Amino acid sequence: MTGFEKYDGTGDGEGGTGPGGTGPGPAPGPPRIPLPRASVEDSGLPLPELDALPPLPLELPHDVLKALLGAWALAACSAAETAAVEAHLGECGPCAEEALRLRGAVGLLHQPESLDLDPGLRTRVLQGCLERRPPRIPVPEWAAPYDAETARLDALLQDFGDAEWHAPVRLRWFAGDAPTSRRTTVAGVIAHLLSVDGLVAVALGLEDPLAEADAAAEPGQPAGPAARTEAFWRASRFPPTRAVRAPWREQSHHLVRTVSFTGGGTGERPVPYGDFTLPLHDAMLDRAFECWVHAEDIAEAVDYPYGPPAPRHLHAMIDLAARMLPAVLAARRRSGLASAPTRHLVAAGAPGRSLRLEIEGSGGGEWLIPLDSPAALGSADHEVAHVALDGVEFCRLAAGHVSPTEAAAGQLGDRDAIRDVLFAAASLSRM
Repeated sequence: MTGFEKYDGTGDGEGGTGPGGTGPGPAPGPPRIPLPRASVEDSGLPLPELDALPPLPLELPHDVLKALLGAWALAACSAAETAAVEAHLGECGPCAEEALRLRGAVGLLHQPESLDLDPGLRTRVLQGCLERRPPRIPVPEWAAPYDAETARLDALLQDFGDAEWHAPVRLRWFAGDAPTSRRTTVAGVIAHLLSVDGLVAVALGLEDPLAEADAAAEPGQPAGPAARTEAFWRASRFPPTRAVRAPWREQSHHLVRTVSFTGGGTGERPVPYGDFTLPLHDAMLDRAFECWVHAEDIAEAVDYPYGPPAPRHLHAMIDLAARMLPAVLAARRRSGLASAPTRHLVAAGAPGRSLRLEIEGSGGGEWLIPLDSPAALGSADHEVAHVALDGVEFCRLAAGHVSPTEAAAGQLGDRDAIRDVLFAAASLSRM
């Protein structure tokens, strides 16, 4: 035989009738390569019941079982290993305690809650610290919301890159009965806060960081929030950048430090806003409210969650808005934007028709809003309407972020009075 010949499984390769044989070969024998084994499914016999075959228990030494506790806590063991570990835990107290500790640690790795810090955490930590050691120079209660909200916004800004600082933001508010807006950037929003906070700084005798912008403002125009902001934006050679964070942060620290060193006695000092004036303690609440609202605008622009203020701070902001409603309602009535009162204006300090404003949820409460005159007193005996709103929903209405016709409010009573108060709340908003 020359070379290699293919074996056809019918002989021993010598002779035969193949290419290398010359005559009849020996009788065929069994094949050298066995045929595939028949499957049990092809035999017609019943299949074995798998459940009837219990797994063989593993017999593992103590040190191996102890080493498997971590994998068992993570549910990473096989069925046999799990059975062996759990059988061992019923017999070994130290391993059972270690297994319980590991299971608890695994639970911490799978927190269903958001990893973002609770907005009230800073307040609770500071309160706990101050209970142990009162500050030598405490922050006045009416300045605490501003202190907390500027700190929260500063924490949001600290990791922003250039792309986030130039992210587009749309400032929204109500003018008359119509919504309006102004397009800017994240840096432009901080410049706006810096501009308006400067009104409080000037009232406290601090340096105005926008002196040049004020000089660029049109003569005769009130130096209100919008005028100062527009003047600052016009005076800037380039759009605001991340460099605006440092002066805004420094100014907010100066404001808190100044009102703290004065012992809170400056709370009644007037702060002019152009066409109206607020006492300092209300101006600081107003600045805290606007800081929170614009922080939410920034967080929305960069797609980041941002929660409401601490409940007691939110309550103070809602209280300020409720106290301002009668004056705003009277101004709208003078402009023909609100219905005329059904009775003559009552004397100052006398009870008049009232609307009960019920704020639900965090920071909630009830306020009686006089309808006939800002000098009148709210009276339950003269209540003509009742409105119920969620606290955050009411704040968004007062910020101009929710339309009065779309506010989720429970309403009962005089429809005209309810409409007037809801639109007055939206008129509290400004740029």
